[in-house]
Amino acid sequence: MLNVNIIAVGKLKESYLREACEEYFKRLGAFCKPNITELPESRLPETPSPKEIENALSNEGKSMLPFLSAKGCYNIAMCIEGKQFSSEKLAEKIGKISVDGKSTLNIVIGSSCGISKEIKEKCDLCLSMSEMTFPHQLARVMILEQLYRCFMILNGGKYHK
Repeated sequence: MLNVNIIAVGKLKESYLREACEEYFKRLGAFCKPNITELPESRLPETPSPKEIENALSNEGKSMLPFLSAKGCYNIAMCIEGKQFSSEKLAEKIGKISVDGKSTLNIVIGSSCGISKEIKEKCDLCLSMSEMTFPHQLARVMILEQLYRCFMILNGGKYHK
């Protein structure tokens, strides 16, 4: 069974987002071993300079590295400049990850400032949900839903239409 780790910067503050994550977590348990790791978000001033943002992303990236360096992992960075896949294409990719002998899928969701260049380079795939911008906390729910949809596609379930 594939281990699926969501490595996210920051905590979910809104109860409705936490409840949605919990629901998809329960559903995913039939297909994989899901886990969410929340990493601390760097504090920034109201209007940070580019250098302050770069330093914050670097610090957040350092806390992500141990997860991405483990053996047998396939790492995906969620970023707006990444590739966009249909649900079917993403399901195909996840199916291939398991077939290729990877035991763990890590999905990295950065802070509202994004993910450091070093982390993106360490990942096997940079993935974008859309050209539109979404709150990074909502991204967690959206990724969990898409993972559930992917596993339903791979297993011939009726959830995907």
